[in-house]
Amino acid sequence: MKPVVGVIGNTHHVENRFAAQLVGERNLRAVAQVADALPMMFAGAPEITDVGALLEVVDGILLTGARANVHPTRYRMDPHVGYEPYDERRDALALALLEACVAQGKPIFGICRGFQEMNVAFGGSLHPEIREIPGRMNHRMPRLENGEIHPDPTVVFAERHEVTLTPGGTFAQLLGRETIRVNSLHGQGILEPGERVIIEGIAEDGTIEAIRIAEAPGFALGVQWHAEYEAQNNSVNKTLFEAFGAALRAHKQSR
Repeated sequence: MKPVVGVIGNTHHVENRFAAQLVGERNLRAVAQVADALPMMFAGAPEITDVGALLEVVDGILLTGARANVHPTRYRMDPHVGYEPYDERRDALALALLEACVAQGKPIFGICRGFQEMNVAFGGSLHPEIREIPGRMNHRMPRLENGEIHPDPTVVFAERHEVTLTPGGTFAQLLGRETIRVNSLHGQGILEPGERVIIEGIAEDGTIEAIRIAEAPGFALGVQWHAEYEAQNNSVNKTLFEAFGAALRAHKQSR
């Protein structure tokens, strides 16, 4: 049987009225078609998702990107209306889930917000608007002159900058190179890395883009870019999801 991957949901309101949990389909397809696993959506809400019960069912976890930011109080900063929206229910669940996954050796892959959650879970901090730091580029998704998000997904998810990987590191070994190009669709980013967070990829402007958790007994990697995009064809993203899948199968066999 294929391994099962829990894919975290995000709080969403349909027509601004009906509460729902949302998962981007690209994430589900990357898990199913590239990692060769069964994606299982679960609610990013601690009051209805029991971490222990969830980890008994799944072989690994995918923490996806999301519109909402991690709440600043999670990394010792004050909230600001300009950095909304937030999803505090997902914060509570994801941070607890991360610690449990790493402790148990469950494979975990963090993407964009998930990458930021990995850092916060281990005591790191975020900058709520990375482009405000002198010398940094605007990492947010491309927009039209009127401020609307660009309607063409190939423009939104286009490769926008290089990332230099640590020579001999986990990412460099997996990808077989030390420089890659990636997309960029985020506002906040890592400011101070957490105690067990090892930086393995840095963008041209100094923004942290790839991390692993030190001494994790299982796969525990995070990327700031959206690795689920074109994971079936993009060589970098495909390799990462394939490696995630291999780790899932290895863990499943060891259970």
